[in-house]
Amino acid sequence: MLQIREMRACDVEAASRLESKAFSMPWSARDFLEMVEADYADYYVAEREGQIIGCCGIRNIAGEGEITNVVVDAAYQNQGIGHKMMKYMLEKAAERGITVCTLEVRVSNAPAIRLYESLGFQGEGVRPRFYEKPEEDALIMWKR
Repeated sequence: MLQIREMRACDVEAASRLESKAFSMPWSARDFLEMVEADYADYYVAEREGQIIGCCGIRNIAGEGEITNVVVDAAYQNQGIGHKMMKYMLEKAAERGITVCTLEVRVSNAPAIRLYESLGFQGEGVRPRFYEKPEEDALIMWKR
């Protein structure tokens, strides 16, 4: 059974490993630990049978949500886990008074863009050469 819950310090190594498999410039366990301990950030994991299979996070920046990480293990993609994590995170953010959220996504990442659009995000701009390894523009998306 899938459980979405707050990330704990004991989850940061698993979250870092997930990112290392998915991203060319992944966050370290230390990066995740800083966010778990920060009072302005909320990070969540998707757990199935004791295994961390996804994570996502949001920072409260002056009352607006900045979504920083969304990743699902490749073996579990296309099962709605990313959608469930994002929906849970957005509901928790709303409970904290955050109703406007933004994120960046590689312009070539069509599956992620579709996911974010299904949750009400819209593309509103581009950050040229935002990503490295490989260099690529980022689509700036907002949910207002």
